[in-house]
Amino acid sequence: MSSQNRLIIDIETVGVEFESLDEVSKDQLQKYFERYSKNEEEIEESKDKLGFWPLTGEIVAIGVLNPDTDKGVVYVQNKKSKLPEEIEDGIKIETGDEKGILKKFWDAAEKYNCFITFNGRAFDAPYLMIRSAINGLRPTKNLMTNRYISSQSWEAVHIDLADQLTFYGAARRNFSLHFWARAFGIKSPKESGVTGDDVKRLFNEGKFMDIAKYNLGDLRATKALYEKWRDYLNF
Repeated sequence: MSSQNRLIIDIETVGVEFESLDEVSKDQLQKYFERYSKNEEEIEESKDKLGFWPLTGEIVAIGVLNPDTDKGVVYVQNKKSKLPEEIEDGIKIETGDEKGILKKFWDAAEKYNCFITFNGRAFDAPYLMIRSAINGLRPTKNLMTNRYISSQSWEAVHIDLADQLTFYGAARRNFSLHFWARAFGIKSPKESGVTGDDVKRLFNEGKFMDIAKYNLGDLRATKALYEKWRDYLNF
């Protein structure tokens, strides 16, 4: 892996308002939620989680970090305010609408051939690719070529740490990045008091820098976890 150009990726998303959907969509989702929810409270909670799916959500931040140089960028969807050029030394912040930040991400990704995520095959990668297509953009890299690293395209190796640390699902419990970070003595991004559940509120309040800082925390934790996997479990 040392000869590869590596990039850590993490995204933040928000969902549309349930009531803003057309009647057919609302009806189908309502039936789906009722089928898999125990009570009315769980149904209402599900309506607040539409950001989990690229057909009912959008990307508001894309963070990238080069683990070899420790430099990176957080691309933030920002339509309301001017932000500083950097979050901290070596970490830039760039803004645009969703299509704009996706375009910037894919332009940057084209220069890399190894991508590192946590749960990226189940969430970040397909979300990025589908939202790009919806916005009329063609991804410059296929981040979903194959689940197994040994069978992936050399142009886009995707190391999903959630897969690697569970040995492709042999360890069946799917713990979050927070749990893995704590187990390995890594600072969890959740220690700042912000979680993924707060992103929609922060976005609606125009607190884009808070979203960018939270995203950077995920990138840092993923980098540290990747180094643990690389040094002790990558055979």
